[in-house]
Amino acid sequence: QVQLVESGGGLVQSGVSLRLSCVASGRRFSTYAMGWFRQAPGKERDFVGVISSSGANTYYADSVKGRFTISRDNAKNTVYLQMNSVNAEDTAVYYCAAGRSTHWKTVSGYDYWGQGTQVTVSS
Repeated sequence: QVQLVESGGGLVQSGVSLRLSCVASGRRFSTYAMGWFRQAPGKERDFVGVISSSGANTYYADSVKGRFTISRDNAKNTVYLQMNSVNAEDTAVYYCAAGRSTHWKTVSGYDYWGQGTQVTVSS
């Protein structure tokens, strides 16, 4: 069992940077790939990016590539989402998720989810 708690969201202005954190409790955090997803009002939950269990590999959605960076610290059971040059289209609830599936771009590929943290970008 893994429990995930996100933090770092808030109301920010367009163009600034923001870092989200996701702290995991439970054992074997380092064996899970960690994904970030986001969900805007009235829309589906969309893939943002993923980091492999070791942290050696990352993959991003085209919409955030070059602006967002995912990293992890397995000693601290924490994964981060660094968001740079945010814009209004980044407004959403952001979720972190843990999984071991190869279907890491889909919601169904993850076993555990956090409760989400709201990011609102004002233009």
